[in-house]
Amino acid sequence: MTQTSSRTRSNSKNNSSKRNSRGGSGSSFKSSRRSGGSGSSFKSSKSGRSGGSGSSFKSSKFGRRSGGSGRPSRSRNGRNPSGNRGGRGRSGERIPIDKFINTNPKAAQGAPVIEVTHTFSDFGFELDLVQAIDGRGFVKPSPIQDQIIPHILKGRDVIGLANTGTGKTAAFLLPLINRVIEKKAQTTLIMVPTRELADQINDELKSFTRRIKIFSTVCVGGTPIRPQIRSLRQHNHFIIGTPGRIIDLVKQKVLILNKINTIVLDEADRMLDMGFINDMRYVMSHMSESRHTLFFSATMSNDIKALVNDFLRDPAIVSVVQTRISTNIAQDVVRIAGRDKVDVLKDLLKEPELCKVLVFGRTKHGVDKLCQKLNKGGVNAESIHGNKSHFQRKRSLDRFKSDRVQVLIATDVAARGIDISEISHVINFDIPDTYNDYIHRIGRTGRGAHEGKALTFVG
Repeated sequence: MTQTSSRTRSNSKNNSSKRNSRGGSGSSFKSSRRSGGSGSSFKSSKSGRSGGSGSSFKSSKFGRRSGGSGRPSRSRNGRNPSGNRGGRGRSGERIPIDKFINTNPKAAQGAPVIEVTHTFSDFGFELDLVQAIDGRGFVKPSPIQDQIIPHILKGRDVIGLANTGTGKTAAFLLPLINRVIEKKAQTTLIMVPTRELADQINDELKSFTRRIKIFSTVCVGGTPIRPQIRSLRQHNHFIIGTPGRIIDLVKQKVLILNKINTIVLDEADRMLDMGFINDMRYVMSHMSESRHTLFFSATMSNDIKALVNDFLRDPAIVSVVQTRISTNIAQDVVRIAGRDKVDVLKDLLKEPELCKVLVFGRTKHGVDKLCQKLNKGGVNAESIHGNKSHFQRKRSLDRFKSDRVQVLIATDVAARGIDISEISHVINFDIPDTYNDYIHRIGRTGRGAHEGKALTFVG
């Protein structure tokens, strides 16, 4: 076996601006595969429904001691727009307060366990990869890995419907690494919504290829483009990037899409939310018709169904979405009741169980301001948002991962790529814009076999 060589390149000045145009028709699709467990089912090629059902919630009252006075300012009059009935995000969507409460999720949801029928040794991976998997201590695949890896190994287009924290990154990386070992000329483009997710996927890739001669590069906004251009002049087996930067490189004729064998669209629903639907269409339309397409999402909107209809050929559809929210996540609310929100947060963070806390704020300025207040109050905190450079965001994430800070404060977009297995709590300091945003936020905790708790500040 040879020593790993992974050419990781950082990113460029952020031209990956969010494009607000939306493309595609509202056509639907059917599938030829039924999901495992209690996820949704699909039928052949024209109509379907998004995976998973909403979770059930149990209403409760949640009180905590806290000092200070002030206001949980969310509107001009300084009050939560909907009082104790819930709240609205900037989109105007009213989220009922009981959607934030589910203190005993396992009992309330009672989702059946999806049976896993394979071990990793059943997939017939090349020896180098088998040894890398063994070195990571993996024996039994997760449900999404169990069901989708055989299809990818056969070269079939796939749609994987899975929540975050279910092992879907390894579900597509492992069979694609195996293909590179078999045929070194293979090139895969992995397109993701955020810089952090791109880095995370590259880190995961390198963890499996330390002793395999496989090369990768990361192409995202936030750092100079020239190092990425230099990297792309060499052969990379994996190119991982965000839509805006990928299109910049295509237009500079540095990245030649029709020479790429496989494309992975990861977290496609979030790329849609961020306005990248036309970017996804642009990239797919410039690739060879013989490409292999892997598509991963937690949900299926009409725009995404139209994208699937237009660009995937007879895809195998695997859904392991049983409930939209993991049963590992207990949810509750913190009632502000006229007190100062920052004081309430400081009091909460004194409790020993809140050892690794991700806090969500609505605006970049608000996130920075809250971070400053917490640090002045003796709480070790970092912040990430879209105005920070790639280096600054990576440094903040690294400090949070290594437990050098207790709290990471983030906006929705910046936090999308966070995959840290032991986040104890997610706190919604500001109510999210939509219920989907809420689901994405709290999905940062309770990942894998870990349990977590989500708290939402309400008036």
